[in-house]
Amino acid sequence: MFTGIIEAIGTIQSITPKGGDVRVYVKTGKLDLGDVKLGDSIAVNGVCLTAVQLPGDGFWADVSRETLARTGFADLKSGSRVNLEKALTPTSRLGGHLVSGHVDGVGEIISREDNARAVQFRIRAPRELAKYIALKGSITVDGTSLTVNGVDGADFELTIVPHTLAETIMADYRAGRRVNLEVDLLARYLERLLLGDKAAEPTSTGITESFLAAHGYLTK
Repeated sequence: MFTGIIEAIGTIQSITPKGGDVRVYVKTGKLDLGDVKLGDSIAVNGVCLTAVQLPGDGFWADVSRETLARTGFADLKSGSRVNLEKALTPTSRLGGHLVSGHVDGVGEIISREDNARAVQFRIRAPRELAKYIALKGSITVDGTSLTVNGVDGADFELTIVPHTLAETIMADYRAGRRVNLEVDLLARYLERLLLGDKAAEPTSTGITESFLAAHGYLTK
């Protein structure tokens, strides 16, 4: 688990094809690796990766085909800057929100505009994730815990203050860039809970308007 509070900006040093997937070497910059051991998790742009080698100035990790297919990791190359966060410990401050490091989908930066000293981003999420994104709710973008300041269909808006721009890779964002999205865990669990006994049925496709109406959640 993670908090979505980025601890350092790292750099992809190399991406090496290996047995059908890839092995990646991430230089971790100012991230303190003193308490990291082999097998520990580090979030890279919101993707939970396992350290398999620790050469001192970074770590090696394996990236599966599943991760390459479901995240924007395939867009990265040698020299790409990435957000880094070590796994949450029992004594960590939960400054953001609970983040699993399992990306739900890939969004796209639609626009970027200055807003006084802050920057306003508009991001388009995959349609299937729109129902989990709420005004003033939490969302994780490339591993950064952020507050949604506007919602319009599958589009949502973020207002990013100077500190966040300086301490994450968001300063690099321009229209057309793809970003990893993880929706709020509570929204995911609530959807599953509302299914009740139907959650055990393998043919269930999730919560629909007809399901909500039948259970009294929608009224005419």
